[in-house]
Amino acid sequence: MPAPPIIAIDGPAASGKTSVGCALAARLGCRFVDTGLMYRAVTALALERGVRLDDDAALTCLAEGERIEPGERVLANGADVTDGLWSADVERSVSRVSAVSGVRRALVAQQRLLAEQGVVMVGRDIGSVVLPGAAKVYLDASVGERARRRAAETGAPDEERVRAELERRDRLDSERGDSPLRVPDGAVVVDTDGLDVDGVVDAVLEALGR
Repeated sequence: MPAPPIIAIDGPAASGKTSVGCALAARLGCRFVDTGLMYRAVTALALERGVRLDDDAALTCLAEGERIEPGERVLANGADVTDGLWSADVERSVSRVSAVSGVRRALVAQQRLLAEQGVVMVGRDIGSVVLPGAAKVYLDASVGERARRRAAETGAPDEERVRAELERRDRLDSERGDSPLRVPDGAVVVDTDGLDVDGVVDAVLEALGR
């Protein structure tokens, strides 16, 4: 019996990772995990509980104490935290929280457990750090295309403001000291500009020889 697929998909915000990863997992019949939801969950909990975002030790303690289960609904120690994950406060703060080394260590350990039975896992350090032995894909798109997608997804009226926020996220994610966003060694790079989800999935499967 063939081993279950383990596929890592990385890329910047709004490059199509979630929609493509979900569709790819459905085609392959395996689990889909969006690690960004895990960092959003920790961020939302920190804001809700008044944890200072400049207190790395407190943020690490919070992440270590929560079992995050990502899916259609996101659970933290069994409590549904999904509805708060896309608030403006979380959007502004998640890059700061995800840059904390202790938070990353705690969540990477959980992510590796989630991948044991086969997975399509998406994020910003999956192929480089979380699952370095996986089949690796890096999805990219122009910042203008990503801003258009994110504005349509969230209903934001000011696309230029969305673009500025994405550029800020790119800078923070690429420059952080722990697990910065980069193209993992050996990754297949797929430019998603002008492609719909099925088109990207087809390109990924062809590139991976599946």
